[in-house]
Amino acid sequence: MVWALTHVANKGDVMTLLHVLPPHCSASAHREEETSHLLNSLGSLCKAMRPQVRVEALVIRGPKLATVLGQVKKLDASVLVLKQSKPSSLCCHEDFVEQCISRAECLTMAVRKQSSGVGGYLVSTRWQKNFWLLA
Repeated sequence: MVWALTHVANKGDVMTLLHVLPPHCSASAHREEETSHLLNSLGSLCKAMRPQVRVEALVIRGPKLATVLGQVKKLDASVLVLKQSKPSSLCCHEDFVEQCISRAECLTMAVRKQSSGVGGYLVSTRWQKNFWLLA
C-alpha cells in the first residue's frame, strides 16, 4: 500500500483499497465491521501521507479473483498493485497474483519488500518477474 502510494500515485489520483471477503464465509457482522474499520484506518493513513491523492476503501464479498478483476473494470483502474508473498507450498496466493497479472485489463504489479539486509523491492509484472527495484 505504501509502495503504491509513494511510487505510483500522483496528485489528483484516486487510490482504492479493496478487501474481498469470501462469498460463503460465516464471518459475523462484527468481523466485517472490524475489517471495514481497519480498511478505513489504512485509508486515513494514506491520506495523511499523501493528501493530494484521494483514497477510498471498499469491502466486498465474492470470489476473490472475479471480484478484483470486476472492480478493476468497474473503476476503470489504470494500475493494480498487489502484495506479492514469499513463495510457499502451502499458499494459493501466488496463483491468485499470477492470474491477476495475466488477466487484469490494466498494468498489474505484484510488489514484495526485499529482505531487510538487502533493501529495495521485488516487482513482478506481465513482462518481468521478480525485478529488483532499489527505491
